[in-house]
Amino acid sequence: MSIQASTVEETLNLMRKKLSKVVPEVELRIKAELVYEINRLKKERGALILGHNYMEPALFHTVPDIVGDSLELSRKAAETTCDPIIFCGVRFMAETAKILNPKRTVLLPAKVAGCSLASSITAADVRALKQRFPGVPVVSYINTYADVKAESDIICTSGNAVRVVQSLNSDRVIFLPDQFLAANVARESGKQILFPQPNENVDGSNVMIGWRGACEVHERFTVQDITNIRSQFPGVAVLAHPECPPDVVDASDYSQSTSRMVEFVKNSDAPHFLLLTECSMADNIIAENPTKDVLRLCSIRCPHMNEITLEDTLNALRNNEQEIHVPEDIASRARVALERMLCV
Repeated sequence: MSIQASTVEETLNLMRKKLSKVVPEVELRIKAELVYEINRLKKERGALILGHNYMEPALFHTVPDIVGDSLELSRKAAETTCDPIIFCGVRFMAETAKILNPKRTVLLPAKVAGCSLASSITAADVRALKQRFPGVPVVSYINTYADVKAESDIICTSGNAVRVVQSLNSDRVIFLPDQFLAANVARESGKQILFPQPNENVDGSNVMIGWRGACEVHERFTVQDITNIRSQFPGVAVLAHPECPPDVVDASDYSQSTSRMVEFVKNSDAPHFLLLTECSMADNIIAENPTKDVLRLCSIRCPHMNEITLEDTLNALRNNEQEIHVPEDIASRARVALERMLCV
């Protein structure tokens, strides 16, 4: 959460207390000035800063007013009267904020901040699936761009995906675009996951039709990673994000959204924890839970989340860069799908 300090030196001291275990002293000194100026200017402008759980610690624990996963940040973006909204996350998240709160200025502190998963599918792909499987409801993961959301019936996050699918009461569901999340959700909701080839018929009941998209971070974790850690750290609690492959999720002890993973670590008495997700999140949990032994063995960072920096966050506040625009014909349809999610 945002640091409240009246000087740069006070800012630095507060950062030391929270971050000394995860951020080097020299980096804290450099970034304290940025943090102080961001918080000063944010207050002056009446801005709101949202920070995703994957932000690097020196940003995550100092300037956001609200932190969390995609679902939590979506809700807060829809509710706020602050202007502008600075979204410290990737582009599809900032688009979602703009769609849900179109009268607010939404700024993304990066020129691109894309997403390998969101880029794996297009609106044309969704239209083709709808034509091929008429009447089958389309559930799209929030990790998609606005034009894909606009072609969808309802959106979901990793935290509510099973609940969203079950709310449809449909024998068949199209679930896009993450193949691993789809497979994990299909199993939990009692459906058979299929990835049909072009012109291949889909028979049977309780079917989930998937798409071969994947997160470039989560697809890299393996069961062998878990086996190796368990051999070195008896009693370790392994937490896997639902975007991990199903065999990895099966081999883990817990699989849920990033915010629920945070709560698990906070409330568990396990001697060690391993998080199979984006690396910065483990550092953020260490900073928040200094007595917990969170294993820092992950070397996988999301290059897109890593584009968000304190320097660019300050630049966004100073110069209104990069402002997010979503064409109204797309935004209006995507808004319906997002609002359906928020009601589930």
